[in-house]
Amino acid sequence: MTEQNRARLLGTLSRVRKRIEQVKARRESIGEQNTKSTLIDPILTALGWDLEELEEVCREFKRKPQDNPVDYAFFMLRSPCLFVEAKALDRELYDRKWISQILSYATVVGVEWCVLTNGDEYRIYNSHATVDVDEKLFRTIRISDEAQEKYTLDTLDLLSKDKMGEKLINTLWKAHFIDHRVKAALIDILHNEDGALARLVRKKLPGLSRADIRDSLGRGDFRVDFPVIPTREPAKPQAPHKAEKRDKKAPVGVNLTDLINAGLLKPPLDLETAYRKATLKAIVQADGAVIYGGASYSSLSTAAGMARKSIIGAPPGQTYPQTNGWTFWKYHDPQTGELKEIDALRQAYLKKYGKGGRALKGA
Repeated sequence: MTEQNRARLLGTLSRVRKRIEQVKARRESIGEQNTKSTLIDPILTALGWDLEELEEVCREFKRKPQDNPVDYAFFMLRSPCLFVEAKALDRELYDRKWISQILSYATVVGVEWCVLTNGDEYRIYNSHATVDVDEKLFRTIRISDEAQEKYTLDTLDLLSKDKMGEKLINTLWKAHFIDHRVKAALIDILHNEDGALARLVRKKLPGLSRADIRDSLGRGDFRVDFPVIPTREPAKPQAPHKAEKRDKKAPVGVNLTDLINAGLLKPPLDLETAYRKATLKAIVQADGAVIYGGASYSSLSTAAGMARKSIIGAPPGQTYPQTNGWTFWKYHDPQTGELKEIDALRQAYLKKYGKGGRALKGA
């Protein structure tokens, strides 16, 4: 992205962010058409797409007259290369019906990349990936999240006319896909009870028994994370004080122990979900572990992946289906009895303490 294009996109992001804040402050619904014209169209234009050029952008695209239309179809050399489906600003994008619809249509037409957006959140999917729908998700950004502006800028740039022509997004997807498979394999090794990791550790520490090593591994809190692959060549090193400033903005993840310490989650907490006509259940323990099927897991997502695996099996080359446990598992609200996603407790925590805050135990 040239400096001129970068400045143009930054300016557009700032204006759209203010419009989003104004609409949400008024607590009104502006509908899908206004969302497209005031929030989405300016972003697409800033990405270099000419919305008035029919050979470049087609609105309400249909391959056949009887097909449901896609809000935007973008073309390279007269072939569609990107679909964008828009929803109103006040609509959440978790509905699998919307996701499956655009992905299925893209697969039929031969379009690899799809975007589902409500003008604030943008969810980018790879329709050609031979995995479950949830795992086709490549990146998610929110324009209203100013703290993540650089990540938002770089991610949107992948959808620009220039970058779609270079197919940079395909290169980054390959790295992303491989990293996720390696991560799943490492997590399985860390939490699998077949003793493979314990045997490996014992070779390094022959003085310890295998049972002691297994117990120690069970007490450990292991996480496997990969950095986001940069969308361009790394920038030249900045002065230390600038790097420190960026670090302070980096959001800190929220885990179950945080919710327990804040008093938002009172263990043992029963979890359940309806999946493929089956009711799956788990329990959150006092130490933040999640028990499913008699096994203990250190995260909601791992437990959710194993739960889905029990129904549909594992995708080729993966230990279990990658799954967002925060939205997969639900709990009964003690006040209303309503079944809610456990992510509601995480959002309550963030609202109270912020992304970088931490609740003290017993607070």
